Amino acid sequence: MKANTTAAFLGLLATSTSIVENLVNSSSDGSVSPAISPAPFGYKAGSAESVSNLKDKIKRVVWVLLENRSFDNILGGVNRPGLDNPANHGNVCNPVNLTDPHGPEQCTRVKDFDSVLNDPDHSVTGNNLEFYGEFAPSDAAIQSGKLTPTNQGFINKQLISYPTLTPDVAAAQVMGYYSESEIPTILDVVDGFTTFNYWFSCIPGPTNPNRMCALSGTSDGHGSNDNDFNIAAITSNSIFETASSKNISWLNYDAQNAASSIVPIENFFQDAYLGLLPQLSYLNPSCCDLNTNSMHPDGNVSYGQVFVKQIYDAVRQGPLWDETLLVITYDESGGFHDHVPSPLAVRPDNVTYTEKAHDGEEYTFTFDRLGGRMPTWLISAYTPEGFVEDLGTNPLTGKAEAYTATSVLKTLGLLWDFEDFTPRVSNSPSFDHLVGPKKRDNAPLTLTPPLPFPNAT
Repeated sequence: MKANTTAAFLGLLATSTSIVENLVNSSSDGSVSPAISPAPFGYKAGSAESVSNLKDKIKRVVWVLLENRSFDNILGGVNRPGLDNPANHGNVCNPVNLTDPHGPEQCTRVKDFDSVLNDPDHSVTGNNLEFYGEFAPSDAAIQSGKLTPTNQGFINKQLISYPTLTPDVAAAQVMGYYSESEIPTILDVVDGFTTFNYWFSCIPGPTNPNRMCALSGTSDGHGSNDNDFNIAAITSNSIFETASSKNISWLNYDAQNAASSIVPIENFFQDAYLGLLPQLSYLNPSCCDLNTNSMHPDGNVSYGQVFVKQIYDAVRQGPLWDETLLVITYDESGGFHDHVPSPLAVRPDNVTYTEKAHDGEEYTFTFDRLGGRMPTWLISAYTPEGFVEDLGTNPLTGKAEAYTATSVLKTLGLLWDFEDFTPRVSNSPSFDHLVGPKKRDNAPLTLTPPLPFPNAT
């Protein structure tokens, strides 16, 4: 990958709007209006004082991207103050058929299966139907606010994809959520560290474009898992090239990029326990079917929790815990329901992506809105215990902004002194202010291991 950020991008900044203009009244009863969270340590994000503290406390970053789960899917049943989820604000429903909005409905509910066998649609046009009820909605209407996401199409899209399913099974697959007893490892993370309420995927599309956006601040016009990702044909700059240019050590554990810096995932655990981690560790779980640990359907949520536990335990018990920041997130929401609408976004560049939808319509996406909401956690000896972070602050406008993967790039830029890759990164809130001035002594030494639970699909 090489740099492609040009001065032409700057024209996008003047006309961009806040990405939270349509992120209001997100709960089922209209009681939640997201706002910027009070700073837990008094630091202003991106301020000289906050960045100085970040540089003093954090010498290494471990970044984990799991696969394809929404916030409500994973955390919908977690009853903790501040979480914007069904457990706190009530279940919500979708019509079985979008053409019959007054017909039968199915609602969010506790699910009792570890693996979802029928992978929900998470293509760009599939997300369109799930969010807007149309495969090819008007982008002008979306940007003007005349058309806003209602997140009513998840069951209908699952039934279109898998017509032999009953509405009840389809709803359980895409609108179900896990009980606290089914996600004990994740519950430890929620109780022990910081959870982001409003963290969205870079784009409303599948895995590879979102992972590229996470690493580069843009998917460079890619909206599907096309062959360019398999033949190393991507030309955008990434965090890896930038780190190398800054003499920042990094390793891509069991992933794809510069071959000399790819090592097996097993190496991470030995490096963590022995104190040999680089400044940046990027971890990829196994994907994407049975006996994988990314949580991607039809892999198991319990296996993914084992992976999270292994990572945390290795960092926590290793000699570098006091100087390490662990970021655990997902690449995208994977076609799973979430009740919070996805916000508008600043375009990262001038490229577009065109896709033919299931019904034959063509849709051109201009990368001007985010994808679904996903769980994300910030873990270190300096992050607040049991804290829920709502919206962050756009560093250019000072307005409230939702977090996304480019927030990691923004924060790493503050930590290691490199320029923003794209306008999307420039407008992304950083989370440096969530690192405090004093070390906590009560971080758990290990996380609770999960138990297997039944599959009902």
